[in-house]
Amino acid sequence: MNAGLSRGPAGPACEAGATAADVSIVVPCYNERANVRPMVAALSQALAGREWEVIFVDDNSPDGTIDEVRALAEQDGRVRGVLRVGRRGLSSAVIEGVLSSSARIVAVMDGDMQHDESCLGQLIDAVARDGYDIAVGSRHVAGGDNAGLASGWRTFLSDSGIRIVQMILPVRLGDPMSGFFAMRRDLFERTVPRLSGTGFKILLDVFLSAPQRPRVLEVPFVFRPRAAGESKLDVLVLLQFAAMLGDKLCRGFLPIRFIGFGLVGLIGILVNLAVLEIGRRCGTDFATGQWLGTLVAMVTNFWMNNALTYRDRRLRGMRMWLGLGLFMVICAAGAVADVGIARAIFSSDGQWGLASMAGAAIAVVWNYAVSSTLIWRVR
Repeated sequence: MNAGLSRGPAGPACEAGATAADVSIVVPCYNERANVRPMVAALSQALAGREWEVIFVDDNSPDGTIDEVRALAEQDGRVRGVLRVGRRGLSSAVIEGVLSSSARIVAVMDGDMQHDESCLGQLIDAVARDGYDIAVGSRHVAGGDNAGLASGWRTFLSDSGIRIVQMILPVRLGDPMSGFFAMRRDLFERTVPRLSGTGFKILLDVFLSAPQRPRVLEVPFVFRPRAAGESKLDVLVLLQFAAMLGDKLCRGFLPIRFIGFGLVGLIGILVNLAVLEIGRRCGTDFATGQWLGTLVAMVTNFWMNNALTYRDRRLRGMRMWLGLGLFMVICAAGAVADVGIARAIFSSDGQWGLASMAGAAIAVVWNYAVSSTLIWRVR
């Protein structure tokens, strides 16, 4: 669905003779209604004397975040809102927000008030005045701090992710997992065709996808505790992070969704084997156990793909049940193809392993292509 745009007719940026914004602040948000007005007030103070706008990109938050943005946009023309329906994800939200801007410089920050807006001036000046391509708000250089992380577990995850990423980054960077940065819009636009657009680490995606090695400066900031709302970090975010790294290591040869679909398929095999073993211990004959295992594996695969692989296109209600039925039909057809191809290869060279792997590979490609097209309708 197309994004909905809202902008107020009045406010500082719309007064007679006002110039276009020099910088656009892109704020991806989900359930951040309580933080909208405090953020705009903080930006007004931090960016006094500059021509700026803030673009809130809302993933159709149930708490009415976009309504608060629109109400504020009626009073202040520097405020814009982009409503996304049927799409989810911080990285893709940032991409849409930046592409809706015409400012020479774009800055990105979270909508939870944990990023210190008083550092925006330094980030912007590093790009506009000092010639850097990207300026990063860093928690891991002298003067920076990540004390606002909610728990020791989150600190461990953040630090571990940084150490992993630093091994493959094309530039030296203390905080490649930061979500607080400013950069030249033209460089971002040239990088967009290479971006995975998956997960929550858009800056990392940019560094791994940029057509040239960017000149980068790190500016220290203190990561503040969340004032309102709740953290979006969960196991799905971690899996998306791993998938994005896999996509970059494969240089885009294998789509992220295909990687996720394949991993879910492996889990399905384990589920199938577990059900088969439970059936054996309960005295069930092999054929019955295999059918039960296959059925449970199909349902498990559909649920995991709906929740993980196609999270941004998740089916709900009656569409989910219809999708499950279609998924099982598709997988059954894939199984027939698997067996047919495996038999053909086996009759040719007599190698069980090669025949089995070839049949399974064809089945995975079939299931992925048809499911993406008919069930989750990926274009």
